[in-house]
Amino acid sequence: MNPDSAWSPNPRQLALLEEVRARGAVSVERLAQRLDVTMQTVRRDVQRLADAGLLQRFHGGVSLPRVAPQVGAWKERQALRADAKARIARSVAAAIPDGSSLMMGIGTTVEAVARELLKKSGLRVITHNLHVASLLSEHPNCKVHVAGGVLRSRDSALEGDSTVAFLKQFKVDYTIMSTMGIDEDGTLRDRDLRELPVAQTLVEQARETWLVADVSKFSEAELAKVGHLQTMKRVFTDALPPAPYPKMLQEWDVGLTIAS
Repeated sequence: MNPDSAWSPNPRQLALLEEVRARGAVSVERLAQRLDVTMQTVRRDVQRLADAGLLQRFHGGVSLPRVAPQVGAWKERQALRADAKARIARSVAAAIPDGSSLMMGIGTTVEAVARELLKKSGLRVITHNLHVASLLSEHPNCKVHVAGGVLRSRDSALEGDSTVAFLKQFKVDYTIMSTMGIDEDGTLRDRDLRELPVAQTLVEQARETWLVADVSKFSEAELAKVGHLQTMKRVFTDALPPAPYPKMLQEWDVGLTIAS
């Protein structure tokens, strides 16, 4: 499968994944019965999901892929709300002028933006996200600067004092960042407090910071504070956030873009 395509599992394929996760390993015949579809349809769905790394085939059935836990979790995050992430990414890319300089943070939504940036020209990108760097390495007209530091296995991001020091060498037009959750007081949250120094630097070194987050991230509770909505210039999401977020964003003069 083309890694740059915006494919995401359809509802039937998501149901198939849930069935495999619940049972560990399932025969193709059993899946066809559970989903009330033909064997041919199941085989086609299994092939697509296996190509995406979400399932592993064996003779007569499928199981969960035998990959490292962090890699498996990352692939699941990629598949989760993939259509919403793709719409957000297209909206962000449309707003970025050719020739811009950017810093790009972590997260599968940021990576979706990187895929869309393959269509832009003359960009200069600074990142500590190896997934983003790998995607943009295919771009013939994009200069990519990759920070050093300690590699974090769960998301292939770099962290530490040397990462922060590298990022502080640059001043960019835009920072594109995401978050694991947004509290009702506007706090941006992550599962890992070690992300805070890099997240702060990404905001400080940009003339504008744009937050990309699907609507499920609003009111999502996570442990570590890594920023605040007030420091964002624009928020890109896929649906109108619930109260009190629209009023808060308006009060703080933060632009809200809902991707269609």
